[in-house]
Amino acid sequence: MKNILMISATFPYPPTLGGTPVRTFNLLKYLSQNHAVTLVTQRSAAVSDDEVEALRQWVHHLQVFPRPTEQNLTPGLVGKASRFARFAAQGRPSSVTYVALPAMQEWISRWVEAGKADAITCEHSVNEVFVQPHFRHRVNKVVANIHSSLYGTLINQLQTGTAEKPLRDFFSVALMRRYERRFARKFSDLVLTTEEDRRFFEPLRHPATLQIVPNGVDLQAFPYRSADPGGQNLVFVGALDYIANVDTAVYLAQTLLPALQQRYPDATLTLVGAKPTAQVQALAQLPGVTVTGRVPSVVDYLHQATVCVVPMRIGYGIKNKTLEAMAAGVPVVASDRGLEGLAVEHPLRALRANTTEDYVEAVGRLFEHPELRSDLSCNARALIEAEFTWEQAGQKYEQILLS
Repeated sequence: MKNILMISATFPYPPTLGGTPVRTFNLLKYLSQNHAVTLVTQRSAAVSDDEVEALRQWVHHLQVFPRPTEQNLTPGLVGKASRFARFAAQGRPSSVTYVALPAMQEWISRWVEAGKADAITCEHSVNEVFVQPHFRHRVNKVVANIHSSLYGTLINQLQTGTAEKPLRDFFSVALMRRYERRFARKFSDLVLTTEEDRRFFEPLRHPATLQIVPNGVDLQAFPYRSADPGGQNLVFVGALDYIANVDTAVYLAQTLLPALQQRYPDATLTLVGAKPTAQVQALAQLPGVTVTGRVPSVVDYLHQATVCVVPMRIGYGIKNKTLEAMAAGVPVVASDRGLEGLAVEHPLRALRANTTEDYVEAVGRLFEHPELRSDLSCNARALIEAEFTWEQAGQKYEQILLS
């Protein structure tokens, strides 16, 4: 049994609030079966006492700090300029320095210096800020669970025209490359979710070993649906305050659904996810569009849908939303980004599309051919069971920590 210190500025419970909490909690859950896991995390005002106590049941020790608030940030252009200047001078983006609580750093340092950790994991690259270079002399395994390259994400957003602040991001590209090169040196292993994301780290010439641990699915939480509901109902699932999901939701409601409705007037779209922005909420005014907000059971909405569409343009790494839809037996039509890390062509497990015309054609085929829906549904579930469960991901993660 190992003493594992997991660092996550994102509170990973409940494990239904997006990629980082889902991945962190499920890896934590697996490791806790055979190891003493200490989780140090941050709690926002939205996290309830009941959620803290529920998470405590899954770890050997839970240490929670209050999450910083935006009230501590200097507002306006002056604040933005000063944060960018600090990024250029000190080498860390503001999204990282924002979570860098001194009290949390002091607690982690004391824990490591006391010899209480046999292995350290940072659950998302932003948590690298809490790892001091000398930790590698105290602990054999110091692992960064990257999720996806920040540099790669910037490049992706600039290339697709989806950057929120393109001028800032243009000047940030070289700084972000320098940042990832510097922090990688502190770790024994860098864990990524796909081979495609690995390519951003291979040229950095750092001593860390690059490892692939894909995401998974809790098959009990996402059971295979008992029947095909038919109809012409699309669904998209994701945290609807995240830029990549907001971009996708807007495209679905304003471009793809109207194009589909020209051929299939009864086609509808349900956008399922917590914290929809005002822009996403406004989409509910469009014909055939429903915005649910947070729901008790995502899988219920998946089972009721004819097709799950994942036309994401940005965001590297394997997508939980795609895996979960495939596990639930919902036929999937997705972009290259939405299908990253998945072999779906032979046998056919999902349909690939990257233009509106491609989506209309692919979704139309599924609307009109129940036998094709059945084939995709069965083949996709078989793939998830064979290669993408959280138990399999946990086993790979454990092997890295023990090697």
